[in-house]
Amino acid sequence: MSSSGGGSGSGTELGRYLRARRGLVSPQEAGLPAGGGIRRTPGLRREELATMSGVSVDYYTRLERGRETNPSPAVLDAIARVLRLTGDAHERLHELAELASGRLTEPRSADDRTVRPSVLRMLDAVSPMPGYVASRYSYVLAANPAGRALLPGLWDWPPEQRNIPRYLFLHPVGRTLYQPWEETVAKSVAHLRAVSGVDPDAAELTALVGELLIKSPEFARIWERYDVSEREGGTKTFAHPQVGGMTLTYEVMPLARSGGQRLVVYQAEPGSADEAAMLKLTG
Repeated sequence: MSSSGGGSGSGTELGRYLRARRGLVSPQEAGLPAGGGIRRTPGLRREELATMSGVSVDYYTRLERGRETNPSPAVLDAIARVLRLTGDAHERLHELAELASGRLTEPRSADDRTVRPSVLRMLDAVSPMPGYVASRYSYVLAANPAGRALLPGLWDWPPEQRNIPRYLFLHPVGRTLYQPWEETVAKSVAHLRAVSGVDPDAAELTALVGELLIKSPEFARIWERYDVSEREGGTKTFAHPQVGGMTLTYEVMPLARSGGQRLVVYQAEPGSADEAAMLKLTG
């Protein structure tokens, strides 16, 4: 369990993740008996997590403080079990550990804002279904007519401000468009956390997160939970100001050679009231 020469920034990011997730697990959830004295903060104590994971308190403390940057996969799995990390959250723990140790490196590139002509043709081809292209950090780079109509008010902002999390938290329409709003924003922040784990110092990302932390207490609260989730398809319910309520399914398709861009397309069950509402977006 010796330390290796990972970057201190990556090690610190791993420590932040561990501290945040430790604070979300109650002693009861971890299987500890009731009692245990007065707790100054919610969640597990360091010594409790260390003992239940099978490592020394000193070792775990160094891990949280970024001084230990080479935990074994077995240690990470043991910690993940105690912290109840599954799916993307479990994978993120391993990714942060690899970044801290220097075993995983990813290119530090700007958030690519250029959409290839072939992708723009795909957007036209999926009409009348709403579609748009989002960047790595969820800036909306292009949309077909239905996609533009699906997100009213976003286009009032200049291109450099057309960001989905920013829209959800800071635009009055974005705060009422999705139902339930709390579930939608939690998933959006979890995706931003996932991409931030790879390159937490990226200028575009730090500017976006800094603005949201200052302007939105709700964003700050969710951001500090360190939930992580990759973008996947699913279902969203809209309270659209022009066409009314509708529930649409959506697919998220990563685009090759695009710096993290993804194509998002919405659809509805053929012949349904939801489809009728969706088709009114461009009607």
